Amino acid sequence: MLPRKSLVPEELALAALASRASRRAVFRERVNKARFIAKSGACNLAHKNIREQGRFLQDVFTTLVDLKWRFTLVIFTMTFLCSWLLFAMGWWLVAFAHGDLDATRKAEFEQCVTNVKSFTSAFLFSIEVQVTIGFGGRMITEQCPTAIMVLILQNIAGLIINAVMLGCIFMKTAQSHRRAETLIFSRHAVISVRNHRLCFMIRMGDLRKSMIIGAAVRLQVVLKTTTPEGEVIPIHQIDIQTDNTITGNTIFLLAPLIICHVIDRDSPLYDLSAMELQCSDLEIIVILEGVVETTGITTQARTSYVTEEILWGHRFVPIVSEEEGVYSVDYSKFGNTTKVATPQCSARELDETPSILMQTLQKSEVSQQSLLRKRSSLRRNSSMRKNVSFRRNNCAILAPKVQFVFYPPFLCQNIYI
Repeated sequence: MLPRKSLVPEELALAALASRASRRAVFRERVNKARFIAKSGACNLAHKNIREQGRFLQDVFTTLVDLKWRFTLVIFTMTFLCSWLLFAMGWWLVAFAHGDLDATRKAEFEQCVTNVKSFTSAFLFSIEVQVTIGFGGRMITEQCPTAIMVLILQNIAGLIINAVMLGCIFMKTAQSHRRAETLIFSRHAVISVRNHRLCFMIRMGDLRKSMIIGAAVRLQVVLKTTTPEGEVIPIHQIDIQTDNTITGNTIFLLAPLIICHVIDRDSPLYDLSAMELQCSDLEIIVILEGVVETTGITTQARTSYVTEEILWGHRFVPIVSEEEGVYSVDYSKFGNTTKVATPQCSARELDETPSILMQTLQKSEVSQQSLLRKRSSLRRNSSMRKNVSFRRNNCAILAPKVQFVFYPPFLCQNIYI
């Protein structure tokens, strides 16, 4: 048999294949693109080829706080050991200059520091002086003014080292990002219709009972753009407004809230449809800032949403309910969404043709009615089947049982006789 000739011309078929191939390439490039902010809030940015490394030493305290814990503990330990060894060498030199280490000295000879006979005893005395232990076996006498000066210098140096190191440890344990661990965001963002407008929505919440004072939310769109002059901007940040009547986007984060951004003419998402959004490489960054109620430290929590994490035509399920006069929050449904009727066109097309929204809502209503009819018919069928099976069982129970008795032939003959 001869192969059936296609109804589509070859030129159009080749063009369609080429368009599909190009779309796949764009999709692959978008998937491999690195995100600017990780889901945990860490910045995906590497600083390279920094020539002026000495600038970090001009702010030693901040550098120590920014270091990792293993490096901080090593510096903490080495700082005290080095200071003890340095002043132990000073005490040993004082004892050596005064002749306290001479084994042939007279019995009535008075030492600068009693019972300092070697470098080991000088090291132990240095630790006793700096941490103010004072075991009582070693002490300074009035014979050496130099020893008194060394004592004063070691006390001052010890106080400075304690202040810097303990302050560094305290700041590392009380950093603002520790409080941000209990500020959570939904894993996905959604786009759906709210008040007859397309809206971009996320959900955020606070797991602690202590509140964030003056919490403010900022949304930014990060994408790669090219200016009309040909300049490529790899990280172009565009601020977008949230649907909040309070000035400054301040929120009262008592319970989990849904942050809404209305996609209007000033929004960078205004010209994007559902398909175009999936093919774009934009990233939406969410920043929550506020003051911790218990410590007074300003904290910041961050997250981001790429196009794969934006669900078009979904809505967050409610998680706050009133039970026995108390509002309860079910965090097991924090990120759950449900599908809703949403036009697949862009917000610009929706504003230009408002009938699209009405048609979408009508279609969804018709589909819901048909679904309800199907469910009701299935329920009726299942109930009828149950009734039929129940009747059969009753008939089987009420029917009399007939027993057949078999008599042998010789018994039957006797009976007839």
